[in-house]
Amino acid sequence: MSSSSMQNIDDILSVNITTTAKTPTRDYEVKSHEYLTTFLHWNSTEQSLFVEDLLKNMDSSQHGYINSFLSRMLRRDFIGQLSSCGLEHLAEKILEYLDEQSLQSVELVCREWYYVTAQGMLWKKLIERKVLANTQWHDLSKHRGWHKYLFRQLLINGEQKKSNEFYRCLYHDIVRDIKQLTINWHTGKYQLEKIQCHSRHNKGVYCLQYDDQKIICGLRDNTIQIWNRKTLECVKTLTGHNGSVLCLQYDDKVIITGSSDSTIRVWDIETGILINTLVYHAEAVLHLRFVDKIMMTCSKDRSIAVWEINSPADIILHRALVGHRAAVNVVDFDDKYIVSASGDRTIKVWKAGTFDFVRTLIGHRRGIACLQYRDQLVVSGSSDNTIRIWNIECGTCLRILEGHEELVRCVRFDSKLIVSGAYDGKIKIWDLQAALDPRSQKSSLCMKTFTEHTGRVFRLQFDEFQIVSSSHDDTIICFNFLQPDMSTSYIRHHSSDSTNATSISNVDHTQVASSTATVQSTQETLQRQNSNLSRSSSADSETSKKLDII
Repeated sequence: MSSSSMQNIDDILSVNITTTAKTPTRDYEVKSHEYLTTFLHWNSTEQSLFVEDLLKNMDSSQHGYINSFLSRMLRRDFIGQLSSCGLEHLAEKILEYLDEQSLQSVELVCREWYYVTAQGMLWKKLIERKVLANTQWHDLSKHRGWHKYLFRQLLINGEQKKSNEFYRCLYHDIVRDIKQLTINWHTGKYQLEKIQCHSRHNKGVYCLQYDDQKIICGLRDNTIQIWNRKTLECVKTLTGHNGSVLCLQYDDKVIITGSSDSTIRVWDIETGILINTLVYHAEAVLHLRFVDKIMMTCSKDRSIAVWEINSPADIILHRALVGHRAAVNVVDFDDKYIVSASGDRTIKVWKAGTFDFVRTLIGHRRGIACLQYRDQLVVSGSSDNTIRIWNIECGTCLRILEGHEELVRCVRFDSKLIVSGAYDGKIKIWDLQAALDPRSQKSSLCMKTFTEHTGRVFRLQFDEFQIVSSSHDDTIICFNFLQPDMSTSYIRHHSSDSTNATSISNVDHTQVASSTATVQSTQETLQRQNSNLSRSSSADSETSKKLDII
């Protein structure tokens, strides 16, 4: 910055305060100059003490006058002053770290401050910071489609660049969307999508995994099906196993499956071609998990196998872990611990690096069917109909969740919720944070129970927006808690928004809420009608599948 610019800023920042005209005494100018000279020779501490003594000896009217004088002296419009010097970028840099409420207040200070926030696209930058720092915001940006308006915006077919006003309204739409999402989880309000898998012989969907594009599931009839997530159509069926497909996991290259035929098979996810078959376990492979180049499998033969993945075609057995006295139903791990659960009613913990045994978690009264390990928590489900939450570091049971009437077959959790599925056909949502609080009453822990499945629930997964579950009733059900898209409707409405917008407009929230309520009511009516049609329909399988999709 040049010295002339600095001089201009100093000139602007100087405060010209006029005082009320008063009649001084004759010797005031001489003595005041003498006192001021003495004052200036003192250090800052001495000056402050002297001023404090002066103030103590003044009356209230003098205090009021000095307060008014100081208020005008200390009040400086630094944003406006920087802007008038052509240094808007510095003003924007200062303001872009503000939160939502502060940014709203800044816009209301004056026209010049509003102009700085608009030119700096500060609402856009606030949304971008949220997306980078918060996984819920990031995932919502993908689901709703407004991620394309962030960072380096791509303009297609002559589309105009969005204004700060657009992003300000979008921000409030996002916040409202997230609040409604939280309410929907707690009240059990969702949209339902059902996939009828149409197994060829034995019915039942034992395992699944999903993303935004597809759902891959393993069936009791020995096949693996790949479904289009948007159209809910089966796009590919993989055959090769000689027994039920009990577990699977995929990444962007391969699908790895385990079966009751005791084998582990590796498939190319794009072509569906079988790449590799691994044979080690003597009985059914009940669960598998892989991360990077390490895979672990567990079996009815009571063992855990640790595999090293060099490539899809080159997977070698690294080590076997033994210690359980019954079938090992599930294994989970990270870079610190390996955790397994068995029909022998125990959970065992090993060190991940050395494979040294650490401890056994004892508490379930019957065999343990499912488990998830994350950070310091282990959540397990058992045929004693309970779910237990454990601290892996000390091995203590922190809470027992009761409510299922039969074996708890699957359980998943994140930082806020536990979702469980059982042989009673029910899916339950539990409040994890309340469960970790010993003061919470047992009656407050289960937030919601869903009974959409007509058979045993075998597997489920969930994220911020949905639960996807599979069952012995040969269906996959998707519970979508994200409401009809309000934010993208706003985007469509403002698709011609230009960068020249200067006024602050208001969205009619009453109209939006009314329209949303109408849409939800219509959807619920259609859901009831389609459910009745599904029960009474005797049409062919393709028609039945369409009726099941709500």
